[in-house]
Amino acid sequence: MKHIKYKLLALVVLFSVASCDLDLLDNPNSATPKNADINFLVNRISLDFSGHFNGFNDSGLRLTRMLNAGAAIYDNAITPAGQNGNWSNAYANLLVDAKTIIEIGDKSQLFVHAGIARTIRAAVLLNLADHYGDVPFSESLDPANFNPKVDDGASVYAAALKDLNDAIANFAANSAANANDLYYGGNKDRWTRLANNLKLKANLNLKGVNRATATSEINALVAGGKLLTANADNFTFRYGTNLSNPDNRHPRYAGGYTPTGGGDYMSNSYMGEMYDRKGFEDPRMRYYFYRPVVRNSADVNEIRCVTNPKPNHYSEKDYFCFPTNVGYWGRDHLSNEGIPPDGLRRTQWGLYPAGGLFDQGTGGNVSLGAGAGGAGIHPIMMAAYTHFMLAEASLTLGTTGDAAKYLEDGVQLSMDAVRAFAMGTTESGKITASEAARGFVWADEVKKYKDFVKDAFAKAANNDAKMDIIAREYQYASWGNGIEIYNLYRRTGFPSALQPALDPNPGPFVRSFYYPLSFIVANTNAKQKTNGAVQVFWDKNPAGFIK
Repeated sequence: MKHIKYKLLALVVLFSVASCDLDLLDNPNSATPKNADINFLVNRISLDFSGHFNGFNDSGLRLTRMLNAGAAIYDNAITPAGQNGNWSNAYANLLVDAKTIIEIGDKSQLFVHAGIARTIRAAVLLNLADHYGDVPFSESLDPANFNPKVDDGASVYAAALKDLNDAIANFAANSAANANDLYYGGNKDRWTRLANNLKLKANLNLKGVNRATATSEINALVAGGKLLTANADNFTFRYGTNLSNPDNRHPRYAGGYTPTGGGDYMSNSYMGEMYDRKGFEDPRMRYYFYRPVVRNSADVNEIRCVTNPKPNHYSEKDYFCFPTNVGYWGRDHLSNEGIPPDGLRRTQWGLYPAGGLFDQGTGGNVSLGAGAGGAGIHPIMMAAYTHFMLAEASLTLGTTGDAAKYLEDGVQLSMDAVRAFAMGTTESGKITASEAARGFVWADEVKKYKDFVKDAFAKAANNDAKMDIIAREYQYASWGNGIEIYNLYRRTGFPSALQPALDPNPGPFVRSFYYPLSFIVANTNAKQKTNGAVQVFWDKNPAGFIK
């Protein structure tokens, strides 16, 4: 199967991506592990990793109320069959290719290539352990073993951390040649910073397992000064505007910007919080969401909740339905109502990060090519995330640095990243015109937002209240990345008071994903979990901790 996989690599059509050097995409006539072009394989895992991120990201967005989860109970929200693609991409593509790149790179002293492969492999292993728990690793790439046993999550984490340390050593070594990858173009400093950020992420998760070690490791990372701390270092995957042969648009854009609209239902509570939780609109909101209509329907056949009372199990502060006259058209958490003909009315992914339309507040249907045409990004690991993670570490572990300053910097970096991305697109003229017409001054609105957050943090009664603010701002800054917020929510229990499920008894929250159906059916050693409440090894919080 391994040799078949490499022969198939020759048939893969690579789509163009901004910053991609097509000279590196030469496709051998017959690619095998022995004669595979290492540059081709580095670009291949770059593409496959974007798909890996998108697959896990989707579930995290829905579980943390950033997108609607179209199921009535948690047990149906993450299904075994729905995980087949994530699993096969990780094992049949990414881990196999990474292993081959490392073998070639180490032997040929192509250490940058090897370091990139080790970093991506570590990121994949962390995601597998974070989402499934115990997963195959030590036996997973043996072509003679069709029934690999699972390794415990702690050993998978240990392997990932070793990969990251080895990758950092690779980037510091004298390499026979550089790599022009699709993310950083072979910039060794930025790859080193990413590897350290993944170590930061891992150690935050591990703080419930070994607090002292996590504290020491994070302090060492801060002292080393090689984390993603500036937006120039952001780890993103960039999409293009090509519609077909191949379609290289952002997948969220491709799913919603059609002649009939449709696509995802946004989360009413996430939009509601950004709209008025602070008493004013989040400056990022018109970049995040696009409203085809600027007034919600009163037709109960389209939005039935507009005539329904708030469910009894919702608290006074819980957002419900979004029955406003401003046009934000989404759904509540775990709402699985039927689909009415509302495809052209639903609030869509906006300019950031999907490459859609900037919301000028005038409405209008989405369409093919509208906005930035799908030239969006996957915000996989951003400098803003670094500061929110360090704020959490400072507050909960007492690590180096001031939590309030980290929080402030995280908010500012998020605002700057969204703004810079947007103003670098074809929508920039609309943004400038819209702001002039509304008397909107970006810098003033950002300052007002930051001042509000700083004041709330300073007045917070205790560390739990402070952690809630850090987590909530992290969530607002992470639109387009549900992976990190899913980990944050399980790790800390914050943000607190997320919108309940519509059903008052949705079952236990998904603390880990069911194993994929393909794994359970094909592997005689595989055993399915009893339910999604099974906790991964680092999740030491009590049952029922989050809902």
